[in-house]
Amino acid sequence: MIMADILKIFLLILGGMFVFVAFWLAGEALFPTMVESARRQYRRPGKLTFAGLALAAPFIGIALLLFQKGNNPLFNIVGFVFLAVVLLGGHIGSAGLAKHIGMGLPAPGDDAQPWRRVLRGGIVLVLTFLLPFIGWLGLTIWTLVTGFAALVFAVRESRSAVPPVTTTSVAPPNLPAAA
Repeated sequence: MIMADILKIFLLILGGMFVFVAFWLAGEALFPTMVESARRQYRRPGKLTFAGLALAAPFIGIALLLFQKGNNPLFNIVGFVFLAVVLLGGHIGSAGLAKHIGMGLPAPGDDAQPWRRVLRGGIVLVLTFLLPFIGWLGLTIWTLVTGFAALVFAVRESRSAVPPVTTTSVAPPNLPAAA
């Protein structure tokens, strides 16, 4: 193995780690209330594990069935969409896990810059992915699966917390009679 091969593998791994942290930071920046709700879901990781498997399995199964059709590009595109839903949802939801870890590592500037919690927790979480086999496959997949479930539960929680919109009719003001 030459130095170029080693450098290629190293940079691919490093780039993958940056992508995870970037997704978590983007999730915190774009959907802070959703990430906070997902963070609260991680108090019960066992529930998230089983719910995530149950919620993600149909999407992945449908994607695999569509990929088996092979010859039709439309099926491949729809299959990629089904996989993207799980992967993007898993990344946004697992930003809650990164934030949960980051809250366990407090720093003085956290109140002024709350995204730093996600950054610190994300760095720690992504470093656990480096553990051979357990981290590569087990923790990475577990993080995405539980993140997908955490996002689904967070969306459900936010929808149930929003009061229903009611419309009231307003009577027009009494106008004086024209002379």
